[in-house]
Amino acid sequence: MYTQAERQKEFVDAPSSDVRLIRYVDALREAFEQEMERDPKVFLFGLDVDDHKGIQGSTLGLQEKFGKDRVFGTPLSEDAMTGVAIGAAMAGLRPIHVHIRMDFMLLCMNQLVNMAAKSHYMYNGQVSVPLVVRAMIGRSWGQGGQHSQALHALFMHIPGLKIVAPSNANDAKGCMIAAIRDNNPVIFIEHRLLYAVDGYVPYQSYEVPLGKARILQEGDDVTIVAVSHMVMEALRARKHLETAGIYAEIIDPISLWPLDINTIVESVRKTGHLLIVDNAWLTCGASSEILTQVYEACSQTGESLPKMARMGFAFTTCPTTKPLENAYYPNSRTIAAKVYQMIKGHDQHWDLPVDIKTEIDAFKGPF
Repeated sequence: MYTQAERQKEFVDAPSSDVRLIRYVDALREAFEQEMERDPKVFLFGLDVDDHKGIQGSTLGLQEKFGKDRVFGTPLSEDAMTGVAIGAAMAGLRPIHVHIRMDFMLLCMNQLVNMAAKSHYMYNGQVSVPLVVRAMIGRSWGQGGQHSQALHALFMHIPGLKIVAPSNANDAKGCMIAAIRDNNPVIFIEHRLLYAVDGYVPYQSYEVPLGKARILQEGDDVTIVAVSHMVMEALRARKHLETAGIYAEIIDPISLWPLDINTIVESVRKTGHLLIVDNAWLTCGASSEILTQVYEACSQTGESLPKMARMGFAFTTCPTTKPLENAYYPNSRTIAAKVYQMIKGHDQHWDLPVDIKTEIDAFKGPF
């Protein structure tokens, strides 16, 4: 759990009478509660779901309210429990299956790729698999190579799966509700460094459409498309860039698949520059797909091609030691410096201001 002092309030929308400020993780919990109240077929299970910490608070109180038949923990057997989830979904229930580390979803790839993703098509639409898989990404606290991987690109490659990675509390709640109501499988990516971030969230139930990007900040000089936690870094980078007279348009794709490429292309046509900051390795990743689709859209019309670049994890195993881990990830300063060189020229050096926050609030771990 996070203390009040650890809660971040950096990037939130303007409040209105029907919203209040809550953490990302509490927005998820509220989505579960409202959907379980609405639909008795929804149930939540997975490793440590019934732990006293409630997976950083996301499941606290749900077992007491809905009972052990609808909220329960499981053995440490990712493959078998994913099979249970798929079978329950095919039988008409709406399971939410928790993987507290995305890394170990590799143990159930056959279930997700060959069963969950393909059944609706192979049975000619007669079978649906309304399954939500919570896929959690770790970082800091010495997470290292086997507890910090962001594997969304693997799942983007598979027809039949939807992949979402909301970066704020409002979208977390709305996307989760939309995912639960979807009639086929959704991989719901949660970055643990976002759990303590506050955002304004409506009291009522609502859906954020899957497959629609959101422009978080408007600008005319460069388009920055950022994924998951990198949205936070991109928004901080925008503050740096403003001191140099550069105004970035920040886009959160939210859904990595289906991908709202039209919103991105429209922005790039306005700014003439595109930087994609992925919360993952670059090779064969989401950044490659976005860049390729933008290139195809622009090249087919004969228009001038934008300047484009990508940033992501260093192409190595995530280090455990803090200094090396800091170098492994992009951050607001490296993002801002990259944009500055894209616009001003690669031979230009820029001393970034030091009075803007750049450090992340680290996850305290372990689970």
